[in-house]
Amino acid sequence: MGVLYEKKGHIAYITIDNPEKANILDRPTSDELSEIWKEVWDDFDIRVAILTGTGDRHFCAGHNLATRPDITVEERERVRAESVFWPPSGSVNGTKFGTDGSLGDHYPQIWKPVIGAINGWAAGAGFYIMLTTTDIRIASEEHARFKFALLSQGWVGNGPGATYLTRQVAYADAMRILLTDEPFDAREALRINLINEVVPHAQLMSRAEEIANQIVAMPPLAVRMMKEFVSRFRDIPETEAWRIQTLMNSLLTQLSTDGDEGRQAFLEKRPPVFTGGIRQKGEAYPEMDDAQRRRLNEVRKELLG
Repeated sequence: MGVLYEKKGHIAYITIDNPEKANILDRPTSDELSEIWKEVWDDFDIRVAILTGTGDRHFCAGHNLATRPDITVEERERVRAESVFWPPSGSVNGTKFGTDGSLGDHYPQIWKPVIGAINGWAAGAGFYIMLTTTDIRIASEEHARFKFALLSQGWVGNGPGATYLTRQVAYADAMRILLTDEPFDAREALRINLINEVVPHAQLMSRAEEIANQIVAMPPLAVRMMKEFVSRFRDIPETEAWRIQTLMNSLLTQLSTDGDEGRQAFLEKRPPVFTGGIRQKGEAYPEMDDAQRRRLNEVRKELLG
């Protein structure tokens, strides 16, 4: 097994676990990780995930670039050339579909929050996973290191690392990382806003759990839809994104019990208890006579301007 998976309460713990190989993503590990993300996605009881690596040296040091010993150089190069024009079915940019198909099985964006506890080197594909899959990032002060790790090999990379990096940090910082391919530490990652916090290594998981428990206490449907909203619609025009946001909000307030619970708890000055309950389909509103409609139109103007 290349990945450890555990569920505690509403939190999923996912640990890349092949430290003797620097926690790299070989094919068995990638396949196992992909299946775990599907399980996290489908389990309604899970509200947040923590992703980390075993040990204090590597979060994930990239892909296993070795091919099967019986595959010849000629076969490998021909497959790569043909796949430029004929990517395999069931793939996105040549990578197998993952939980939602948008970024493949290596770099999924599930619609639940993912906290990255960066315990060591995040290089190559490990760097990409941090950029694409994690939403909140806590790094080990002593051990976390970061490296794009491909331009120095003559590649720009098949993964979405460069695409996502340039959207998450300032242009000058992104270009320095991409063009020099030099590694940098957790403090530099914090300076350029690539991560949220730097903590002593001994406190890495406890801090990740503290944040996870804050998210667990939030309304799960609203959290899920906020993640989906940002993941899917952040690059569309502002007015269109705003329209989608208001539609999502209407769904939450009309079809979720958490909307009522949040308001009621505020009025009663108590902590809310969010369950993620969904309302059953009910009867249609009754027809109105002219006087009732005029009255409702007045209310509408009062509430909606």
